[in-house]
Amino acid sequence: MSLVEGFTVTHRGYVPYAHAHYGGNLVDGAYSLGLFGDVATELCIRTDGDEGLFAGYANVEFLAPVRAGDVIEVAATLTRIGNRSRTVAFEARVVCRAAPDRGPSSADVLDPPLVVTRATGTVVVPIATT
Repeated sequence: MSLVEGFTVTHRGYVPYAHAHYGGNLVDGAYSLGLFGDVATELCIRTDGDEGLFAGYANVEFLAPVRAGDVIEVAATLTRIGNRSRTVAFEARVVCRAAPDRGPSSADVLDPPLVVTRATGTVVVPIATT
């Protein structure tokens, strides 16, 4: 286990067109938050040997749209360790984006990635019984 501040877990995935919710193939902001929950679960498993529970967000910033056809990377970084609580910084970045103007399956790698969502949240885990 890696219970140290600064420990980071990263997930990457494709945003399917079935998740488009608005015009322009936009997905809703909750999409990033769902991914944050997934990456927080892995972070808790790796740091505490338990899936933990998400207690809440201190802040959430939606900085740019997420679209169907994006490849999105989400990272969770442990920033504070309490007895049972863990503060986690989250960031979602689009690393690839569809380019339908060039063709139906065309896409671009974004370098640098586009930061789309940032948040700070708290998770809780059981007290270790060693």
